[in-house]
Amino acid sequence: MVSWLPEGVTLEAVGWCILAGALFGLGAQLLMRVLFSHEVSRTIPVTETSPIFAALIAVAFLGESLTAIQWTAVVATVAGAAMLSVRPDAVYSKSLLDNSFYILMLGAFIMATANVTIKVALNDLPILFTHGLRMLALGIVFLAFNVRAEPWHDVRSLIARRSPALLIVSINELVIANAGLLMMLWALSMGPVSLVTALIGTRAFFVVLYSTALAIVWRGAMGEKIKAGTVVVKVGSTALIVAGVAAIVI
Repeated sequence: MVSWLPEGVTLEAVGWCILAGALFGLGAQLLMRVLFSHEVSRTIPVTETSPIFAALIAVAFLGESLTAIQWTAVVATVAGAAMLSVRPDAVYSKSLLDNSFYILMLGAFIMATANVTIKVALNDLPILFTHGLRMLALGIVFLAFNVRAEPWHDVRSLIARRSPALLIVSINELVIANAGLLMMLWALSMGPVSLVTALIGTRAFFVVLYSTALAIVWRGAMGEKIKAGTVVVKVGSTALIVAGVAAIVI
């Protein structure tokens, strides 16, 4: 046994955890690439198709099983999240995201694989150890993609200007994101990955809720557009998500 590992932990479990972190980092990079040029309320929901991939992978490789009602609930939750990305006032060819849609779908598949992989690691690893190791692998992937002159220049500029963005990013990444990721690991350690990821997919609802509220208070905030048709789609999508979650929980 390796001395730095907790008692009873195997190198195989560590390997699964590192792989999950690397996949998580790769999926996040794809998401951020699209977020740079698209509305957050239309980008995040597409990635929430991930539970479908996770359910299929978990059933195939982890031996998990879902009832007909649970499958329906997973599909309803994902459909509701995906509907949030539709522009009802656009022509058909532009009603969904452009080619970035396929990048997001690939990212969703990678994220699903990461969640299934981390579930395997959690069978042998403590939650806090898993979180730390996964974040280490994620950080290495992030550095591999972003160690360039331009990002470092942007960071130095923010520090020099004492921009409040630094505080916002720090709170989000060091506190909020870590808290969310830890709770996700806790849930995965106790329940089937297929259902846990479906419940996590409801975050699309909160993203839309927050971004819409900001757009109403501050017109044009984050590039969000508020129109009657858009609101109708969002309400219908939310209803599907709530119904799907209710079916999963019951």
